[in-house]
Amino acid sequence: MTRVAIIGGGISGLAAAFALEAQRHAGAKVEYVLYESTARLGGVLRTENIDGCVVEAGPDSFVTEKPWAADLARDLGAGNQLIGSNDADRKTYILTRGSLVEMPDGLMFMVPTKILSTGLSPLFSWKTKLRMTQELFHPPRAVDHDESVADFVARHYGGEMVDRLADPLLSGVYGGEAANLSVRAVLPRFAEMERTHGSLGRAMLAARKKMNSGPRKPPPPLFTSLRDGMQHLAEMTVARLTPSSLRTNAPVEAIQMEAGSWVVSAGMQSDQFDAVIVALPARAAAQVLRIASRELSAELASVDYSSSITIGLGYDSEVRRSLPPGFGFLVPRSEGKRLLAATFVHNKFPHRAPEDRALLRCFFAGANAENVWAFSDDDIVGIVRAELQQVLGAQVLNSCTEPLFARVYKWKSAMAQYGVGHLERLERIERLRRKLPALALAGNAYRGIGVPDCVRSGREAAKEVIQDAVKTAN
Repeated sequence: MTRVAIIGGGISGLAAAFALEAQRHAGAKVEYVLYESTARLGGVLRTENIDGCVVEAGPDSFVTEKPWAADLARDLGAGNQLIGSNDADRKTYILTRGSLVEMPDGLMFMVPTKILSTGLSPLFSWKTKLRMTQELFHPPRAVDHDESVADFVARHYGGEMVDRLADPLLSGVYGGEAANLSVRAVLPRFAEMERTHGSLGRAMLAARKKMNSGPRKPPPPLFTSLRDGMQHLAEMTVARLTPSSLRTNAPVEAIQMEAGSWVVSAGMQSDQFDAVIVALPARAAAQVLRIASRELSAELASVDYSSSITIGLGYDSEVRRSLPPGFGFLVPRSEGKRLLAATFVHNKFPHRAPEDRALLRCFFAGANAENVWAFSDDDIVGIVRAELQQVLGAQVLNSCTEPLFARVYKWKSAMAQYGVGHLERLERIERLRRKLPALALAGNAYRGIGVPDCVRSGREAAKEVIQDAVKTAN
């Protein structure tokens, strides 16, 4: 019998446990124990139902292009729970000089593929529009070093593109700044496009032409979620696990090798295992592994994290009718606001709110979140309401427009920051990890921060430790 310890009960650890549970049902001689330091499983996947609205405290969806979270839902028999974003009404606005400007059609992330619509957009200055045209003639270029997303984008399109698109878009995903994020880790496709085509615009046009040459199929929705909320994915996974294998309120202090086995120390108890999956944020993983490997612990501790605050606001039908159409808006840092983004959830996922409700999801991250972290929930809601009024106008929201409900959710050091040199750090982590038998790492600190990436990392970790344990036994 192969015994596996899983440390961490977020979606990465739960996905690892589900993979081991599936092997056990298929006849494999394996058992597992999952340790979670808090009273609940699911990590940042947390959903509340308020006044008929599905309010997400953590991530509200995942990118459809990455299949692993949707695959998990289907494996759980919940494929009918998957819902797509309402892309027919997808519009995103950028706050520009105090006004909301719609992102022009044909922008793929930040790469213009329709020159006319981009050229006519008031989002960019004529200088930036000229840079976009010149970018189409960039020759292929192989860069032999990592660089920040900001430097990469500025080389192609100039600083205005960084400020108005790249930085706001990445803030919503990573909670960090384009100036600090690695282009190779965060936008590897773009780095490859530069190597093969030089021009990102030409590369995107070539990819679109190739797609259009095949059978015409309607594009999938950009985002996918679950009808009853993201927490439901964690709950369904937990329901398929062996209850006696789940230990909540059980923080693990350390793990170490003794006589060929892993000893996991949690509170006053210790237990022996053949393999261990550490599915914790990198800094927490560093603490757990400090005895097993000082070098590995040091590398993990060097991964930076960003905090975030999500605010859910519910309004009545009058506000809903007054809001602009679309998914919401992004706020460049140069606009001097603390709010980084707001989503009109009732437009993005109509299933999430009754027809007579407006559901808004507002977001602080990084330094903006730290600057208001110590404030009371009421004060944070006050800041959000004031800035929403400034952005949307008094005809949509004014000081007398009270929300029907307001919720504030704080996530301390929850978003891993893939800084310049991140891939090199991962190589060092992998080299050190392989010196320790039957140890795997999972979570958002490594090769993807979204829910699908976490699910994939958990499943791959389960597969790897079982293979390592079998090799060791033989």
